[in-house]
Amino acid sequence: MGKLIVHQDKITSAEIMEAVIAVCPFNALENNDGKLDINAGCKLCKLCVKKGPTGVMEFVEDEVKPSVDKSKWNGIAVYVEHEEGVIHPVTFELIGKAKELAAKIHHPVYAVFIGSDIKGHVDELRHYGVDKVFCCDDPELKYFKIETYTSAFEAFINKVRPTAILVGATSVGRQLAPRIAARFKTGLTADCTILDMKENTDLVQIRPAFGGNIMAEIHTPNHRPQMCTVRYKIMNAPERSESLTGEVEEFTVSKDKLKNRVDVLKTTKKPKEQSIENAEILVVAGRGIKKKEDLAMIEELAELLGGQLACTRPMMESGWFDAKHQIGLSGRTVRPKLIITCGVSGAIQFVAGMNNSENIIAINSDPKATIFDVANYAIVGDIYEIVPQLIEKIKKGEAIVA
Repeated sequence: MGKLIVHQDKITSAEIMEAVIAVCPFNALENNDGKLDINAGCKLCKLCVKKGPTGVMEFVEDEVKPSVDKSKWNGIAVYVEHEEGVIHPVTFELIGKAKELAAKIHHPVYAVFIGSDIKGHVDELRHYGVDKVFCCDDPELKYFKIETYTSAFEAFINKVRPTAILVGATSVGRQLAPRIAARFKTGLTADCTILDMKENTDLVQIRPAFGGNIMAEIHTPNHRPQMCTVRYKIMNAPERSESLTGEVEEFTVSKDKLKNRVDVLKTTKKPKEQSIENAEILVVAGRGIKKKEDLAMIEELAELLGGQLACTRPMMESGWFDAKHQIGLSGRTVRPKLIITCGVSGAIQFVAGMNNSENIIAINSDPKATIFDVANYAIVGDIYEIVPQLIEKIKKGEAIVA
């Protein structure tokens, strides 16, 4: 952390005062009887330092003494998300990223598998090139209960001391990761979109911040382990190898640590439903849709292409869609083979949830729309003219539907 310092002697005119105040997007700078003050609205974004009049504002980093010997922490661990031993695909994506990060610092990659009757599923992880699978198999871990799983994960960290831990941003991961971070009094960055590794083993964690207006680069230089969660469909999973690599090591947790104040009396499985996360083709409705009835043409296009309908956050908030159809940081992350956006401006929150799609076709009447920055094909025009024409061509067989 750090603090902003105002050099009042540099404010030699009313024009300079006004120029500094105008730079702040949060209205955190104010003129108090000729003195420039910083109010509680300050987010420490440092724009006043970077873009304000030279020398008026200065950011000073707090001097923090390292509280950890980094040399004693080794390896990058991936938490294995699973349901009754069936491994969630986000795990393989995180293994791929962990291997990439570990190669930069010559560390091993570990998989942490916690559950009951899971030994028969361990070898599947070894097809993806991990150096070691740490398996905790205990009847008390049959159901995900936050207290018992936290204790098991804590036992692994105390035993292995990994420098970084990657967790899927699933409903389970979002419960477990904060508990672990609290136990070790370390940092946790949620919903990272980019990860990198410094030579000194500091994990570079990048995610959108301040409503998606900036990309924040976050470090945990003085604590270990470093922790982050990553959404499904953000990273690339490695190719599955036919051969098995790596070792398997079992670890146990004392029975008193597995005591829980919650008992699972019954489980009811939700019926399976189509998810936009697994769709190969998506057609997205944006704010360019004028009224709910007009969604019919977007839905027809999706049906003709054999795809699914999705939306942006404003469309969900208007009540036109369920939340499960929303793409973006506050919705779902998708990676289809083809995505067509209709009247979508391209806010960073939305783009972060779909910019890894194989082919992006954007239709928007504004030639300066930011969605065109990530699109493979840009169509500048009115969706009310273009979409009906596209539908007609598909029906006549003039457009190819793969």
